Amino acid sequence: MDNLARACSPLDMVNSMVRSGQYDMATARAAIDAAISLRATGGAALAPLASAFSAPREMPFIDVSSNRIVVPDREVDLLFVLKKPQVILLGNVLSDEECDAIVAHCGSRYTRSTVTAEADGASVVHEGRTSEMAFIQRGEAEVAERIDRRLAAIAHWTPECSEPFQLQKYDKTQEYKPHYDWLDPDSAGHRSHLARGGQRLATFVLYLSEVEAGGGTVFPNLGLEVFPKKGNALWFLNTDSHHQPDPQTLHGGAPVVGGTKIIANKWLRQERYG
Repeated sequence: MDNLARACSPLDMVNSMVRSGQYDMATARAAIDAAISLRATGGAALAPLASAFSAPREMPFIDVSSNRIVVPDREVDLLFVLKKPQVILLGNVLSDEECDAIVAHCGSRYTRSTVTAEADGASVVHEGRTSEMAFIQRGEAEVAERIDRRLAAIAHWTPECSEPFQLQKYDKTQEYKPHYDWLDPDSAGHRSHLARGGQRLATFVLYLSEVEAGGGTVFPNLGLEVFPKKGNALWFLNTDSHHQPDPQTLHGGAPVVGGTKIIANKWLRQERYG
């Protein structure tokens, strides 16, 4: 009530409550809506007013009503589903030949992986991310275009509203410590990236190589670890249905113990990317 009296933004308030870890998004929104209603009615217990928050918005989604997902050029297996936050493991997304073709296409073009600096949006090397990376731009390789269309069909989201494939190569001991894929609207550096296509609503992680040991995708707050298997893909939503960042999606790439892990990241945006 005090914050509302000081004209604080309800959206800023709810995001702060969720980031504290003490409230989920639905509870925080309900509490603030109730406080707004009480202020508007002078404390009278009347019917709630309309919510101060926007209605749910369009989201990419995967149909989990069947154990197999049929897309125009392939049948994909549904291996597991975690409902909240939504994390889905898909099998048979890529053939061995497609995985090998993508890896071969990038060849030796890898450079040290970077992260986006929160202060200014620059790409900087970070000690928490020790892998190497390469990109496949849209229109650059037929195999990548084919897979892009397949992922779009799986996620019911146009390819134009996604970033180019980002490949990551992890040799022994290399890792990516826990982080978020969503872009922080409170960060000056991230705002410039938000302007290029909006929020990262969802993530595909494509596993392109077999790994002897280690290298799992871990969600430390969920007690979940997904081990890489060539041809599989991991999917998770980064936001809620209002396109607000979900703090439960903290995840990382565990250190590789044996072998080499190669993955391709595909991030789905709110709007046309670029």
